[in-house]
Amino acid sequence: MDKTQPKSAWSRSISVKDQVHIIRRLLTFAAPYKWYFYFSIIFAGILSVINIILPKIIQTYLDSHLSKGSTPLNIMWYFAGLYFFGMLVKAIFQFSQSYLYEMGAEYMLENTRRRLFGKLHTLGMRYFDQTPSGSIVSRLTNDTMAFTNFWALFSSLTIAIFAIATSFFAMYTTDKKISLWLLLFMPFLLFIIWYYQKYSSVVYRRMRERLSELNAKLAEAITGISVIKQFRQEKRINNEFGKTNDTYLDTRKAMIRVNSLLLSPIIDLFYALGVVVVLGMFGLAGLHSYVAAGVIYAFITYLDNFYNPLTRMMDSLSDFQDGVVAGSRILRIMDDKTLNPKQTENPDVHITQGKIEFKHVNFSYDGKTPILKDISFTAEPGQTIALVGETGSGKTSTINVLMRFYEFQSGQILIDGNDIREIPEKELRTKIGLVLQEPFMFYGTVKSNIRMFNEKISDDQVKQAAKFVDADQFIEELPDKYDSKVIERGESYSSGQKQLISYARTIVTNPKILILDEATANIDTETEQIIQKGLAKIQEGRTTIAIAHRLSTIQNADLILVLSQGRIVERGTNDELLKKHGYYYDMIKMQNAAHQEEMEN
Repeated sequence: MDKTQPKSAWSRSISVKDQVHIIRRLLTFAAPYKWYFYFSIIFAGILSVINIILPKIIQTYLDSHLSKGSTPLNIMWYFAGLYFFGMLVKAIFQFSQSYLYEMGAEYMLENTRRRLFGKLHTLGMRYFDQTPSGSIVSRLTNDTMAFTNFWALFSSLTIAIFAIATSFFAMYTTDKKISLWLLLFMPFLLFIIWYYQKYSSVVYRRMRERLSELNAKLAEAITGISVIKQFRQEKRINNEFGKTNDTYLDTRKAMIRVNSLLLSPIIDLFYALGVVVVLGMFGLAGLHSYVAAGVIYAFITYLDNFYNPLTRMMDSLSDFQDGVVAGSRILRIMDDKTLNPKQTENPDVHITQGKIEFKHVNFSYDGKTPILKDISFTAEPGQTIALVGETGSGKTSTINVLMRFYEFQSGQILIDGNDIREIPEKELRTKIGLVLQEPFMFYGTVKSNIRMFNEKISDDQVKQAAKFVDADQFIEELPDKYDSKVIERGESYSSGQKQLISYARTIVTNPKILILDEATANIDTETEQIIQKGLAKIQEGRTTIAIAHRLSTIQNADLILVLSQGRIVERGTNDELLKKHGYYYDMIKMQNAAHQEEMEN
């Protein structure tokens, strides 16, 4: 890792104050299942009492009966049965305590993932444009799982608090002097816990950041596998992944080192020192008076009960620290304000005609760099408006603000005379149909991909929509027709077939406005004829805004807008623009020359 690079925010330690704040907020995810945790705490308290009683049974047997030299068989069986009964009760409460706590944690995990997934679908497109998909997946899977694991510390902490309190009480009632001497170790233990929390938070934040990078690399490599193979980029991708993986390995090694030194080994050391102190002080007392064997046994057992929960708690600190870091990353998503543009919805507003008006619209993605500058045009109901221009001219940005994926800074967009901000989002999504350059197909069937899992759309409507765009011709030839399976991204279907399905998907909701984002850009010439036929059908009677890649496809448009650097530099019909010998004329000329050269080759 380059040491000259500025430190990431994720590479800094999380202060105790911030950790407490994170924990308090994370507790809200467990609130609906609080009774699982309450009963678990109660059972933990009962267990700690049982752990006091069991050594007392053995102590009484040793000092009051076995030390006499002759113990009746019935007394032996009585104490054996009593101890066995105590262990049986302990096992029942241990099971109940662990079961209730783990079930509460699992329900909390399900609640967290559901809420996080729901939050992601309220975020605006800006968030997804700026955040790698691998990082988002990492937070939904790895981070939520790590966040769940850290609840194990609360279970260990609850048991430890009860065990420490009851064990120290039992030791104090057995021998006050030795108990007070053992308290000398507590400041050192508290210092180690504090130091571990401070140092390990840095390690775990780095580890989580590197894991997100690793997932992002994986997602990129899998999604772009065809391009990687086409351009023989396997070696470069492997090298990049190897470097990212090695960096993640380094953070894992650092985590192992800190855990190996500061967790259970240090507690075991203090336990051993405690045993030395106890045996030493009882040994010194034995030089001057009699020390009962049962008392030594009970005291050592209480000491073991005192330190054992601390060992488990320290081992859980790694999961806890990992969970705090993961929880902070989850909360960053929950607190993200990159929401969809706000609508002041008027339920009485509906899209009935499909008239679109842009009035002096200005837009910027970051609020600083202008992308759209004073965009104004009108699309009358049933008209087709084509947007053309070089890459970065503002075509897609015009669509983004019309679809309300992004908020525009100034100006006004009207649909049927109503401000687009007042139109209910459901009405916008229903009455505006979007056909993308690369249609996305979901796991399922052809039928489910046309109706988009909306059971209100009947099978007959699905078939009518497919027939309307001429998609039924290839669907009827499939083995299972409309019930034919669709695998990931619809890989078993051609680009043309997927595009026709997307047309059917759009037309089945009967939208008033149609938006085409370079819908035939990736289609071969032969397939394009079929696509164009279906496209012409779905445009009938609908207002259409089309981003054109092939200028030959929009020559019949009612209005062509030529954009350059976010401005409309020319407007008119195909014939009008050609007569101007301007931007559009040059674009047609260049495209024809490129096509002619392609034909000659």
